[in-house]
Amino acid sequence: MVLWVWVFLAIAVAGLVTLVCYAVWLAHLTADVLSEVAVLADRGAELLDVVGHLGAPSSHHGDDDPSGNRPT
Repeated sequence: MVLWVWVFLAIAVAGLVTLVCYAVWLAHLTADVLSEVAVLADRGAELLDVVGHLGAPSSHHGDDDPSGNRPT
């Protein structure tokens, strides 16, 4: 065979190896990002649980009647 065929074949194989390596790196990066998203979702659920235990502040203070007027 001619030398240039071997050169192009070597370039194609090197490109294929590079593409496979990039795909593996990208898969690992995606797994890391999804793991961090799962941790963030867990922390969000914990935050909502803590806020739920605290209770929301109420605008009704008990002294006021429902119309918003203070008793005299």
